[in-house]
Amino acid sequence: VLTLLDVLDYLDTIPVCVGYEIDGVITKDFPNTVKLAKAKPVYEYLPGWKQNIRGIKDFKELPTNCINYIQFIEKELMVPITMVSNGPGRDEIIKK
Repeated sequence: VLTLLDVLDYLDTIPVCVGYEIDGVITKDFPNTVKLAKAKPVYEYLPGWKQNIRGIKDFKELPTNCINYIQFIEKELMVPITMVSNGPGRDEIIKK
């Protein structure tokens, strides 16, 4: 489940942390040791959708850049996203 998707509606670009650089080496694993102090996030920037997505009930009706963002996260995490929330209400959930 991916929540708070609607709060990204206004962004021109969306930074997504895809790894951490530590002493010139990039890792995808979160540095939970003393290396954390040296870690610098590595970002990929995805285009935003600049459109209000609240009220959309069908996944296919989401803006193309929004769908691309969700698919990017699925690919990076290697986990399917089956539901997204596009508003604060309990009924503002889109099943994929």
